[in-house]
Amino acid sequence: MEAWVLFFLAISLVLSLKLLLPKLINPSSRHNKPTLPPGPPAIPFVLKTTLQRTSLFQLELVLRQLHSKYGPIVALRIPFRPTVFISDRDLAHEALVHAGAALADRPPIVRGPRAIVSNHADITSSSYGPLWRSLRRNLAAEMLHPSRVRLFSRGREWALRILLDKLRLQSENGDRAVGVMESFQFAMFSLLVLMCFGEKLDEKALEEVQSLQYYFLRLFVEFNPFAVLPAITKHVFRRRWDEIAAALRRQEEIFIPLIRSRQQRKLGRRQREGESAGYSYVDSLLDVELEGGRRLREDEIASLCHEFLSGGTDTTSTALQWIMAELVRNREAQGRLREEVEAAAAGKERVEEEDLQRMPYLKAVIAEALRRHPPGHFVLPHRAAKDVVLGGGRYLIPKGAEVHINVAELGWDGRTWEESMSFRPERFLEGGDGSGVDITGSREIKMMPFGAGRRMCPGFGLALLHLEYFVANLVREFEWKAAEGEEVDLSERLEFTTVMKYPLQARICSRRDR
Repeated sequence: MEAWVLFFLAISLVLSLKLLLPKLINPSSRHNKPTLPPGPPAIPFVLKTTLQRTSLFQLELVLRQLHSKYGPIVALRIPFRPTVFISDRDLAHEALVHAGAALADRPPIVRGPRAIVSNHADITSSSYGPLWRSLRRNLAAEMLHPSRVRLFSRGREWALRILLDKLRLQSENGDRAVGVMESFQFAMFSLLVLMCFGEKLDEKALEEVQSLQYYFLRLFVEFNPFAVLPAITKHVFRRRWDEIAAALRRQEEIFIPLIRSRQQRKLGRRQREGESAGYSYVDSLLDVELEGGRRLREDEIASLCHEFLSGGTDTTSTALQWIMAELVRNREAQGRLREEVEAAAAGKERVEEEDLQRMPYLKAVIAEALRRHPPGHFVLPHRAAKDVVLGGGRYLIPKGAEVHINVAELGWDGRTWEESMSFRPERFLEGGDGSGVDITGSREIKMMPFGAGRRMCPGFGLALLHLEYFVANLVREFEWKAAEGEEVDLSERLEFTTVMKYPLQARICSRRDR
């Protein structure tokens, strides 16, 4: 009996020593549990909301100071829901790829009356779940698959003609510099409306739809009084609430007849007539079947059309303006690109899509512009569905926390890129520090203009095609110069995307006239 007692005492002593000895030797091991990333003292929730929704551009400047003080991952200690900011490529890869499923959710976004009175969702802001999977799968397979994208090649030719005609008309003013951003936006929007609804709308209708789109986009960056306690603020700010509701109704008045027209066409009750495309995004949405066999309602399809137009127009036209601004500033790069374009499309009226595969320098120019001038300086916010640990067990991202990743800082990191703030397309050719870079971020993240992981922008392939196609033709058709005695100013301003503070003014000279 005593032998058994001694045996158990000995076992207990060994186990106790095994547990206590590491802490006695290294007392700090008692504190090795992951903790919230470092950051400034807690701030009120309302102040955080105001900062994020009214002055993201100023917040980015503040964050640079916080990162220099606290490191590459910083937490704003906000009551009820901390917010984490990441500016390191390894931590970003760990968060978006390795911990992608746990951080694939979105925080709730209040965008106006419609978001409150109906249960509408889109791919961008919907929660990570069955609805999101169904909608994203449909977009990826039915609209963004290369076989589908090729169906709209004639639509791209049509949009290019619109753009070239507008620029050629502007260039008739002689050597005077002209603004080009509005022409970029209109041509891109015209193309996406065709892809979305299968219809070529007249210019007046296009301008009205475009103005509505930009009205809603401004709501994302202007002060949003409905972000906090909407049940109360909708009464305090009744006039603005009614204004948003009226704009939403007007958008549906335009979109729903177009949706019904495609429905009738699909049922064979409407013959092909006028300027109609054989396939459209609406056609795919009419076939979507959600859980339980439910089909999308008309208002839900209208919301997804809004997302398709806003997501593809502003980002692509913004990137196009930055690219052309850099080519105006860097005449040597413009000359080299033009030589490549002429060689690849020799004897043709226009650069065609199949010619783009023979233009490595064109792809380098676009990659460098996206690295140096990403249209979005932050990915859209992620939310932790459960506790997540990053940084080798050091940092705890608690359930419910928002996670923001600074796209611009990753692309400007001097530890990754030589002369990171210079425009050097050659870095993306063989032997450069950007050679073979994985723009999707699946292997590693060196730049991520389209995000990475499960919530990466599904339209990145289409965006790159549009940029390559339009840039190649713009350089071939026109010579691009700065205004006489002036330099292009690369200062930034935040709108829905990060745009040029002073929109590009360029002298565009038709090469055909020469």
